[in-house]
Amino acid sequence: MPRLLPFVALLVLLPLWLAGSYGVRYVLMEDPQWVGVCLEQATAWSCQVRSMLGLMIHWRVLAWTALGLALLAMCVPGRAGWRVAVMALLFGIPALVLYTANMAVFAVVLAALRLVRQAPRTP
Repeated sequence: MPRLLPFVALLVLLPLWLAGSYGVRYVLMEDPQWVGVCLEQATAWSCQVRSMLGLMIHWRVLAWTALGLALLAMCVPGRAGWRVAVMALLFGIPALVLYTANMAVFAVVLAALRLVRQAPRTP
């Protein structure tokens, strides 16, 4: 059972992360009320977060980070590679949700493949 615990925790964490990403997309990025608020008070912390997230989406920071981590995870052996693949998923899921799906899908698929890859057996 302790060997399955990280995998079960990941299966619980990823849907929550996906729901949070959709919350950010529909509540912070696409809600029309924020356009009016951020026009009046551009220095508010929520408007600054929205602006920085918009720049991250524009420059595809999340997608490139996820893709880089997924490629790195394919090269790193053992438990460390598994952890890097989890990090790639944690960057890739918001990238999928936040308008950079064309590049993030490759990162998520690579990371998922790394998570299910079995370690080579030594005799």
